[in-house]
Amino acid sequence: FEDPDHLDKVYKVVKAFMVYIKLLELEGKSASTPIDTKKPLLKDHDGEDVDVQAYRSMICSLMYLTSSRPDIMLAICACVRFQVTLKASHLHAEKRIFRYLKGKPHLGLWYPEDSPFDLVAYSDSDYAGASLDRKSTTG
Repeated sequence: FEDPDHLDKVYKVVKAFMVYIKLLELEGKSASTPIDTKKPLLKDHDGEDVDVQAYRSMICSLMYLTSSRPDIMLAICACVRFQVTLKASHLHAEKRIFRYLKGKPHLGLWYPEDSPFDLVAYSDSDYAGASLDRKSTTG
């Protein structure tokens, strides 16, 4: 999107997302959240195999966006965990992130050069949220 006060600025979400609009054939509604909280990502031994290279390419594009879209970081990290044991359910979770971006393209952080405020960030960890290995997740 364009900021009328700063027409010379380019937003990452537009650049990275436009690459995948045709590739993913994003049909239907956009997602209201980047990850499905009612259906957590788990190892799927019986699921259908998918193209690992395409999945990893999409993950890289999503990771590019995280510097200006911290709202998708947790969902991306959940997808990254399954790059080795990749199944169709994991690809659907990844596509959900793109559907979320489709519905919320104007959200994100913007770091103006002449801003008078100091940026302060906080993080919370959730050790019990990772039911597979109980490793800490922040974001």
